[in-house]
Amino acid sequence: MKRRMSTSISTKTEPKRQRLFTHCFLPMILLLSAAFFIGSAFIITDYKEKILGWGSVMVLQYSRSKMCETQCRAYGSEALPRGIISETSDLEMRPLWGAQNKKKPKLSMNLLAIAVGIKQKENVNKMVKKFPESDFVVMLFHYDGIVDQWKDLEWNDRAIHVSAVNQTKWWFAKRFLHPDIVSEYAYIFLWDEDLGVDHFNAKRYLSIIKNEGLEISQPALNPEKSELHHPITARDKNSTVHRRTYKVIGRTKCNENSTGPPCTGFVEMMAPVFSRASWRCSWHMIQSDLVLGWGLDFQLGYCAQGDRTQKIGIVDSEYLIHDALPTLGGSAENKVSSPSSESGGRSEVKKQSYIELEIFKNRWKRAINQDNCWSDPYEQSTKKQK
Repeated sequence: MKRRMSTSISTKTEPKRQRLFTHCFLPMILLLSAAFFIGSAFIITDYKEKILGWGSVMVLQYSRSKMCETQCRAYGSEALPRGIISETSDLEMRPLWGAQNKKKPKLSMNLLAIAVGIKQKENVNKMVKKFPESDFVVMLFHYDGIVDQWKDLEWNDRAIHVSAVNQTKWWFAKRFLHPDIVSEYAYIFLWDEDLGVDHFNAKRYLSIIKNEGLEISQPALNPEKSELHHPITARDKNSTVHRRTYKVIGRTKCNENSTGPPCTGFVEMMAPVFSRASWRCSWHMIQSDLVLGWGLDFQLGYCAQGDRTQKIGIVDSEYLIHDALPTLGGSAENKVSSPSSESGGRSEVKKQSYIELEIFKNRWKRAINQDNCWSDPYEQSTKKQK
C-alpha cells in the first residue's frame, strides 16, 4: 500500500513540477537567454566598433606614415617640424634693433653683382648709380682685397661687400649666390666692371625683358666702341631685341634655321642677366674648380626654361660699351706693375682659360654618356647645324 501511495503521490506531483517549470523557470530561462543574446549583440557591436576604430587609427597612421615618407624635406632638416624650416634667405641688411624698414615687396627686388677692383672705382660708381635703390640690391666682389677705399661713395653702406684676393666673378658667384640665397630676387645681373652704361637704363631694361619673356639676356654692345667677341652681341640699331645673327662664324653659316650657339640662344659672359629660374639651373652648371667660366655661355640654353631661340635674347635699345680691360692677373694691391709682369700674368690667365674650356667640354660629354635618364632636347638640331 505504501508503494502504491508513493507512486500515486509521485504521479500527482509531476504535473505540479511541470507547471512550476512552465510558469517559473521557463520564463526565467527565456528571459536570461534574451538578455544573453541582447548583451552579446551589444558586446559584438561594441567589439566591431572597437575593431573598426582600431582599423581606422591604423589606416590613418599608415597613411600619415606614407605621406610623411613622400614629403620632400631639405637634407639635414629631417629632425625639425616643417613649419620651423627656413629654406631660403636673402641679402637684405637687418637692423640690430627697432622696426625694420618696410620697402617694396621682396619679389620686386633684383640683384646687381659685380666683380670689382679699386682701379675701376670711378666706372663702377657710374654703373651702380644706373640701378635704382628701390629696385636693386648691390653686391660687390672685391678681387683685389681692397674694401675700405670704397667708403666715400654714397651707396657704399647699402652694398654687400665680399672680398677674396685674385678670385673671379664665377668663383664668387658659385660660393655666394646660391639659388636659395638669391631666390627673393626676380633678376640677377652678374656683370664685369669695365662696362660703359651711358646708354643703359635699368628700369627700361627690366620692362623689356619681362615683356619679351627673356629668361637669359644681355644688353647689346656698341660695335663701334666695344671689343666684340661674338657677332650676336652687336647692337642692331633698328631693333629693340634680337635673338639671332645671320653672320658666317667660322665654319658655321647662321640663318633663320639655326637653333643654337653661336647663331642663337647665346649671351656672352661679361654682362649676363638671369631670371630667378634660369639662375637656379645655371648655378648648378658652374663648376667649383673652373673659375674662369669658359664654355658656360654655349650651354646656357639648357637653362632657358624653354626654347632657347625664344627665351634668350640681346636687348638693343639699352646697350653697353665693353672696354675689355685686362684686370685679371694684375696686382692685388693696386701697385704699379711692370709691363712684363702684367702681360705675363694676363697670358697665364688666358692660357688657363683654354685649359678650363677643354676640361668643361670633356666633363659635359662624360656627363651625357653617364646619365641614362637625361635626354638632350637639342641633339637633332645640333647635328643639323654641324
